[in-house]
Amino acid sequence: MSGVRVLDLSRLLPGPFCAMILADLGADVIKVESTLLGDPMRAVPPQIGTDSWYFLSINRNKKGIALDLKAEEAKEILRKLIKICDAFVENFRPGAMSRLGFGPEEVLRLNPKIVYASISGFGHSGPYMERPAYDMVAQGMSGIMSITGEEERPPVRVGTSIGDIIAGHQAAIGILAALLWRERSGQGQHVDCAMLDGLVYILENAVVRYTISAEVPHALGTAHPSITPFQAFRTKDGYIITPIGNDALWLKFCRALGLEELANDPKFKTNSKRTKHRGELAQLLERALMGKTYQEWSQIFDEWGLPYAPINSVDKMVADSQVNQREMIVEFEHPIAGEVKMVGCPIKLSQTPPQMRMPPPVLGQHTEEILKDLLGYSSEEVKELRRRKVIV
Repeated sequence: MSGVRVLDLSRLLPGPFCAMILADLGADVIKVESTLLGDPMRAVPPQIGTDSWYFLSINRNKKGIALDLKAEEAKEILRKLIKICDAFVENFRPGAMSRLGFGPEEVLRLNPKIVYASISGFGHSGPYMERPAYDMVAQGMSGIMSITGEEERPPVRVGTSIGDIIAGHQAAIGILAALLWRERSGQGQHVDCAMLDGLVYILENAVVRYTISAEVPHALGTAHPSITPFQAFRTKDGYIITPIGNDALWLKFCRALGLEELANDPKFKTNSKRTKHRGELAQLLERALMGKTYQEWSQIFDEWGLPYAPINSVDKMVADSQVNQREMIVEFEHPIAGEVKMVGCPIKLSQTPPQMRMPPPVLGQHTEEILKDLLGYSSEEVKELRRRKVIV
């Protein structure tokens, strides 16, 4: 995406995450923040200096400019940037950007070729459009919390802000599709992504299970609703995940466990029957798996060519050789935080691999550079804007 310029007016998590994906892929991203406190995510603990670890994790590869958008001069700077940018990302509540004078209609009027991406809780249509929303609101309304957690226990929030993150991913995909359309048509457009929509979209087969069979899905812990055994079991010293996805693997699994009698039991011979008798089967399997340690079972499963995994804590995942070989943990030097390790980009491209080009900006770090180099402001003009606190 080198040469594609993105104006990132978003804050908190979904919009910045979207813009970071584009930045990792090579886009020139300009992050616009307020002159007072900047992105509110900078204040989320734990903090180091004026920034937070959370902010650092989702704002790399961007240049930062700080504007007081209550000032007309700052709005004029933003208009000039819009005219030279290819995409515009915001994640305010619908209507907020229009009241500021930078809604999709106004921005597309300034630059008919720009791709304007909005991320919000419920999108720019529908009866809930103007409601405030956070990730957990979307998790609750989407149904994803109802299928997360242990059976017969209260619903559980997914352990990461999946509503925010999925919306950011889908907005990035929408921007890429809209940029491709622009190459063909010469026209920009509005990309409208909602956190609720995004989580409904990834419910997988839960929706069709209900619409076809009227069965309301519910939480099953680590178990899969329609494949058995496909869950975590206790061993002598921890858990092992055993995704046994077909009947051929089931036969190998039984032999590896020394339980060939289960393979021939009519109640467990096919996946549908195993799923029907999941509870009884789980007790039999766990009794066997509790006889050895995770390491012992991992060696046996390797010999049999069976899929398995531990349930890693984050520290173990960060130290994992596969994760590090794939460059999913990367380092950079930050002017305040020093050496920082963070998650790398999961998109591996053979010809144009994503790169860690720059750490997240401190507030207003590139304001002067952007005004002078991109917009042609003189040193005197920049000095005056700074004196009047239009910029930082």
